Amino acid sequence: MQSIKLTEYSHGAGCGCKISPSLLNEILDSSRENIEYPELLVGNSNKDDAAAFDLGDGTSVLSTTDFFMPIVDDPFTFGQIAATNALSDIYAMGGRPLMAISIFGWPIDKLSAEVGRAVIDGGRAVCEDAGIPLAGGHSIDSPEPIFGLAATGLVENRNLMKNDSAQEDCLLFLTKPLGIGILSTAQKQKKIEADEIQPAIDAMTTLNKIGAKLAPLDSVVAMTDVTGFGLLGHLKEICESSGVGATIWFDKVPLLPNVQKYREMGCIPGGAKKNFASYGDSISEMSQERREILCDAQTSGGLLVVVKRDGVDEFLNITAQDGLTLEPIGETTAMGKNLIEVV
Repeated sequence: MQSIKLTEYSHGAGCGCKISPSLLNEILDSSRENIEYPELLVGNSNKDDAAAFDLGDGTSVLSTTDFFMPIVDDPFTFGQIAATNALSDIYAMGGRPLMAISIFGWPIDKLSAEVGRAVIDGGRAVCEDAGIPLAGGHSIDSPEPIFGLAATGLVENRNLMKNDSAQEDCLLFLTKPLGIGILSTAQKQKKIEADEIQPAIDAMTTLNKIGAKLAPLDSVVAMTDVTGFGLLGHLKEICESSGVGATIWFDKVPLLPNVQKYREMGCIPGGAKKNFASYGDSISEMSQERREILCDAQTSGGLLVVVKRDGVDEFLNITAQDGLTLEPIGETTAMGKNLIEVV
């Protein structure tokens, strides 16, 4: 295979390629759907992870898409990460994926077909892990490599997770540690060793299957995945949609190994700065360290889960069965002067 470093062929990386929240709002505010569809249980009104269409039998079909430019150099691993990230939206809505099709852009004058095949093979391996077919797709000649999936899933309506269903006085849990954007930036800047980036790769290639197990619990009232807008950005979407506030206990937020080391070396992705500029006025005053970590754009990040206090034991039993050791990172509150307090 052609020896290449995929990150050298893209200006962005992973979910850090996302348009900033403020610009996205500006774009979408002028293009809202005016026609009402009663069967469309979840559309774009609350920035949920996937669309949900009621099938009339107590279930809904879920539809989502996600794609981006390389966040790692290895083609197969890039395919794995992109596919894992795309399927996460189905799990975050409480559903199970049924099938996926690929979205593939390739600079055919720069990168070989063999390298492109490795990317798709990585995506297919993740689909096989999820128990679904990679059933087709669409490709274009693109200046930069792009890969992702359009995924279809199914969810029982009673288990459908939405951004607008959080309640006050609940606890917040995060199923994967933060810091992917910082470590990925260190890799792009050629400052990080292979063994130090591996924990981030392991996290990014772990499917959020736990979401489908948590959604049926009465104590789980809201759930989303933490990706390009960072922890605070995705928590903000839940708070605004649900009419609640939140407090994050910074010292309880899990971090990948060596995140602080590379943060102090200046490996701060542009996405973190864009994120804070977009929603920082909704957050309490905080240090630069906290901004850079809590606004760090995650790729294939974990699930942010809102859990009633009286159901925490049941929740932790389920997560422990999946090998997760979790503790709360904050709580929901009544709305105050700041939508989110960081303490």
